[in-house]
Amino acid sequence: MPLRLEKRPEPSKAMLYLTPVGAVLLTAVIGMIVFSLIGYNGVAAVREIFLTPLTNPLKWQDLAVKSAPLIIIAVGLALCYRSNVWNIGAEGQYVLGGLAGTGVALLTRDMSGPWILPLMVVAGMAGGMAWAFIPALLRTKLKVNEILTSLMLTYVAIQLLNYLVLGPWKDPMGFGFPQTRMFTADQMLPRVVPGTIIHLGAPIAIVVALVVWFVMSRSVFGYQVKVVGSAPYAARYGGFSVNRTIWMVLLASGALAGLAGVLEAAGPFGRMVPSFPTNYGFTAIIVAFLGRLHPIGIIFAGLALSIVVVGGEVAQTTAGLPPAAVGIFQAMMLFFLLASDVLVRYRVRWRSPVTAEATA
Repeated sequence: MPLRLEKRPEPSKAMLYLTPVGAVLLTAVIGMIVFSLIGYNGVAAVREIFLTPLTNPLKWQDLAVKSAPLIIIAVGLALCYRSNVWNIGAEGQYVLGGLAGTGVALLTRDMSGPWILPLMVVAGMAGGMAWAFIPALLRTKLKVNEILTSLMLTYVAIQLLNYLVLGPWKDPMGFGFPQTRMFTADQMLPRVVPGTIIHLGAPIAIVVALVVWFVMSRSVFGYQVKVVGSAPYAARYGGFSVNRTIWMVLLASGALAGLAGVLEAAGPFGRMVPSFPTNYGFTAIIVAFLGRLHPIGIIFAGLALSIVVVGGEVAQTTAGLPPAAVGIFQAMMLFFLLASDVLVRYRVRWRSPVTAEATA
């Protein structure tokens, strides 16, 4: 009996925003079962992952630090996805942003002044834009799929990072470790909450989300992005250029990913190291969809994903979970979110062969 998807009436906004909550709850339940089946205490593992980061005040600062790059990158990805442009290479743009900011830091190592950090930020955003420039050019000029080009450029960025920290940027006083020199005080993000690790990147992430929300909801550019993504032929009829929109959203997304990269380099890392790629760019894809591609929703989704990341680190110590546990939770969350999206908009119908032939 063949399956058929039939479109439902347009779902309500309440239904659309409740399904991510259902996806998170279902992830918790299934995760509990899976970890119990493979020999771990599933209840304790899920409790550590979802509750400990919220109930332990010492973990709140970790949530703020880890959610900041996720929110910034996901907001940029939401711009692309709303316009039906599929940037999958935010991780590479994040790495290039960190490298560009580090380059400025190394060049200004013997200098001082409040202008250095803003220059690093500008360089980081330019680095992310440069890495997004390539898939934008290939998409608009040669019709090359941006999914493949942006994704493959991620691995080029990682190899470039390894070459630099193992070669010309390697700290001569680093006892052979592949890393750059530590940033100076003028090159580091200031702490916004004394006595914690919460740096300036956390409020910047909130400001970025609010600015993009205002632009998307109150400007011609935001309207253009929505029209090009939902009805490209109507957009052409209305005078909106699809290629120009592709350029704008990819460069904006790359700039925000580069911003996240330079803020991480000047914040938690304080230098460039081979472990700088932390999959923020890939995790931000989940954040973008979990937040319904809405900048305000992305703020809450970024916090939700950071809870999973921080809780997963706690569970590795307390419940003995393997390091891949966080990846399992993220994958399940994305799967259930996408499944819920389909089921909200479509209903599954079983059709007998006779009925199928009669309606063919």
